[in-house]
Amino acid sequence: MADLSTVVDGLKLPNPLVIASGPPGTNANVIGKAFDEGWGAVICKTVSLDASKVVNVQPRYGRLRTAGSQEIIGWENIELISDRGFDLWIDEFKQLKDKYPDRVLIASIMEEYRKDAWIEIVERCQAAGVDAFECNFSCPHGLPERKMGSAMGENPEILEEVCKWVMSAARVPVWAKMTPNVTHIEDPSRAALRAGVQGIAAINTIRSVIGVDLETLRPEPNVEGYTTPGGYSSKAVMPIALRMCMEVAKTIRDEFPGRTLSGIGGVESGNDAAQFILLGCHTVQVCTYVMKVGYRCVREMLDELSAFMDRHQFKSIDDFRGHSLQYFTTHYDLVRRQAEARAAKAGPATKQTATPEKEVVKADHQWSGDDFVKQSDALARG
Repeated sequence: MADLSTVVDGLKLPNPLVIASGPPGTNANVIGKAFDEGWGAVICKTVSLDASKVVNVQPRYGRLRTAGSQEIIGWENIELISDRGFDLWIDEFKQLKDKYPDRVLIASIMEEYRKDAWIEIVERCQAAGVDAFECNFSCPHGLPERKMGSAMGENPEILEEVCKWVMSAARVPVWAKMTPNVTHIEDPSRAALRAGVQGIAAINTIRSVIGVDLETLRPEPNVEGYTTPGGYSSKAVMPIALRMCMEVAKTIRDEFPGRTLSGIGGVESGNDAAQFILLGCHTVQVCTYVMKVGYRCVREMLDELSAFMDRHQFKSIDDFRGHSLQYFTTHYDLVRRQAEARAAKAGPATKQTATPEKEVVKADHQWSGDDFVKQSDALARG
């Protein structure tokens, strides 16, 4: 049977599935529930030294559903970081570590562009017993007017400076959480890694507008008739998250060996988690799915991940982490490989007259309006 336990940056986790920062880690009660259900680690909702300016609105979620089954595939939030006092969080960190001494508790932290604030929050959380930090440089809508969240993470120079502040005080592992709202996620990731952080977490939510109500003509979520762009998550963002994790994983492999990656974005099953690990992730975070179905989903997810590993005879997470990175290449190389494969299959005698396996569009002039859907299907896998 597969061994799901893993060691990441010296942290011993019973499995690689982690509660991501957000409502599922919003206080000691729900964090304890997550530990009891079997999650490998929990990252608390992002805390700051001064929660007095954090005021949430209601409603603050918008959901995108499929037309037929009404399945939720997209989720937007305009929720802010924790509105609970920092001293209360410090007490709860201590309580949680007293009750769950062998479980991994990670503090998500966010502060303004002030060295003394970052040093203070690190030192006080550390003294309360947290096992690691995740620096939130990535919330797309939370307090950008105070130069927090993605307003900081979109600037590699500032990001690197702040990470150096954090690393000067941290005595436990530090992960930097990246925003997807950039052209090249490798750039801020490199900046954080140059500053010495042990790991990268990617991705946070994607800046979005979930939709417009065609009856009221108001964008959602509607708060007294108005809204603001929020962060998009759930199943629909997984392909984007996989791509960005692949890019960060390759950067770590080639330039920062030994550093780690925590993947986030649309994970709803053990098979989803396996894909992130195949693309180089050491842990896999889940938030929105827990909000959709509850904490107990981890049990089925772990069973599915274990079954995947048994099917491929992987004994540990390390056995397959990053395995699929080797299959990414350039489009130019894909053209070369396909031409060589076709030539080899046709053979020298029949190379010029070989008939393709199935009729597919190879050049734009071959598209037909009458057969457009059928031609599209022929070019797809799955």
